[in-house]
Amino acid sequence: MTPEVVRRHYLDAMGITAWACRYQLPNARPTEACEWEETPTKTPPRERLHALLDDAPAPRTRSQPAAAEQGNTSPVASPSAVKALLGHSPAAAPTPEASPVPEPRVPPAQPAKPLSFSLSCACVGGRWLSVCEGEMSPVEQQLLANMLRAAGVLRGELPTVTHFKWPPMATAFAPEEPLEEAQEGVAAFVAGAASRQGWQLEQVLWWGAEETATDLARVMALTDGQSQTLALPVWQGPSLAVLTQQASAKRALWPRLVALGQQWSAE
Repeated sequence: MTPEVVRRHYLDAMGITAWACRYQLPNARPTEACEWEETPTKTPPRERLHALLDDAPAPRTRSQPAAAEQGNTSPVASPSAVKALLGHSPAAAPTPEASPVPEPRVPPAQPAKPLSFSLSCACVGGRWLSVCEGEMSPVEQQLLANMLRAAGVLRGELPTVTHFKWPPMATAFAPEEPLEEAQEGVAAFVAGAASRQGWQLEQVLWWGAEETATDLARVMALTDGQSQTLALPVWQGPSLAVLTQQASAKRALWPRLVALGQQWSAE
């Protein structure tokens, strides 16, 4: 049997498809002529490989002195050694292959959702920033102006109310740290407005003391009368929506408004 036939038998036994040229290309070397043996039955590649190993001639061995003189101490591979690597030995019955343990599927990480909120703010005297959640209605603006005038904090009309919404573009990006990015956005908005208008902010008037679980309340990070996000002290009162609907809330707030006016005059 020619070496080419043996090589193709081994490749076929290992499940490797061998390809041969059917046509001779121009200026190509002619394909070596040989006789191909037809296999009558199709057997699995693993069994055909073992059959070829059984038919292979035993390797020639050398005596120990001869091998030592040539400095070659590496063992010679034999069909039985190859069988052992394949998991079969003549002394032991073949053992079934262990089925691979499937790796646990890790669900893909869901992209973080940005916080969603809006706020309205107006700066009184360039010193105190009045902030409430959502868009301030005309009725709420009138009520805020009346309360600040009565307390002696505001003279004249209420400054222009600015509305801020987060996120500025809801579908433009996927945030990695929603809370931290929202805090940076609010701080940048306030700092930018203060720089353009020449404000010297001393305090925040936060209208919404009862709203502690909203996204804006988390963003403001109110702790011990201080906004960690804006790095300013915070005075907290009821929301303007509550004050427009409950007269009792206005009466309860009046002593605090008087104290707020005294603080404004003292500073």
